[in-house]
Amino acid sequence: MNWWTRILDFISPRQCVMCGSRLSPTERSICSVCMLHLPRTRFQYNPTENIMAQAFWHLTPVERAAALFYFTPHSEVAQIVYELKYANRPDIGEDMGRLMATELQAARFFDGIDVLLPMPLARNRLRQRGYNQSEMLAVGISQLTGIPVVSHAVSRKPFVESQTHLSHLERRENVEHIFTLRNDNLLRHRHVLIVDDVCTTGATITALSDSIRHVEGIRMSVLTLGYTKFV
Repeated sequence: MNWWTRILDFISPRQCVMCGSRLSPTERSICSVCMLHLPRTRFQYNPTENIMAQAFWHLTPVERAAALFYFTPHSEVAQIVYELKYANRPDIGEDMGRLMATELQAARFFDGIDVLLPMPLARNRLRQRGYNQSEMLAVGISQLTGIPVVSHAVSRKPFVESQTHLSHLERRENVEHIFTLRNDNLLRHRHVLIVDDVCTTGATITALSDSIRHVEGIRMSVLTLGYTKFV
């Protein structure tokens, strides 16, 4: 943290997005106490056969998959995602991206990854929000790993209807053909890591993967901040 940031932090103290306590100069978005209690998946230690990776089997050729946290509605992780998406806090995305990079690098999850492909956001949603939360996650990952972010290879149309209350099959039908490949040169002969905020059924990620899977020499893997845990 530089001196100017320290001055701003003194004038307007940063607060933990979960408990509201004042953050120390070395803490970002979430305090150390809250950080300890967040439910890690540890999928990175078995990236080819964990339950998230298995969700893509027979659907699309994803090589490895991981999420940092388990996600459940109204949970602490859900609060982080909500603040990232709806509270005009792109900084949370960068902070969480750096955290994802830090915790997954130890498992060599990023070995061989050539580019980061954030889940595209439809133009109307991007105008409303002002930023793409998945791109902010990718930027944070890139800051620590040095892997470049590719943001303009694929475009996206709006959902026909919200995914929230749809079944698994309905989600897959809802996202069919919403992605359009714009520049395959950015993905050709590269191992692409798709980055998103939350994976629930994997329908949207599968639709994105299907839109790029025929690019020459492409390989694909997936990383999200949260993975929905059904109980």
